[in-house]
Amino acid sequence: MMQHITGIPRNQICFSSLEDTISSENPIRFIHTFVGALSLEALGFSVQTVKSEGRPSFDTKIFLKLYLYGYLNGLRSSRKLQKECVRNIELQWLLCAIVSNYYNISYFSKNNIV
Repeated sequence: MMQHITGIPRNQICFSSLEDTISSENPIRFIHTFVGALSLEALGFSVQTVKSEGRPSFDTKIFLKLYLYGYLNGLRSSRKLQKECVRNIELQWLLCAIVSNYYNISYFSKNNIV
């Protein structure tokens, strides 16, 4: 009798890095480099300043990377983008595993007409 191909048991610990899971030709590497080279203030983006009290804000470049990724992949809804941040390995790499709520994503696109 033939055996079926089996996968990795779900309760087994696997060690890997996000860097190793994304190929060097993946377009998200371009998004990362492109946004990293931009001066958002010079382009007219609403850039959040660093607060001295309370919870720190997200870097504006994180939202621009997320927005560009969503645009290239047909994801325009802030709720869908938030969901993808949790389950999509490419977005985990691109955003360094930062997950914002849908409200902040929506707020970025409302205040920065891209």
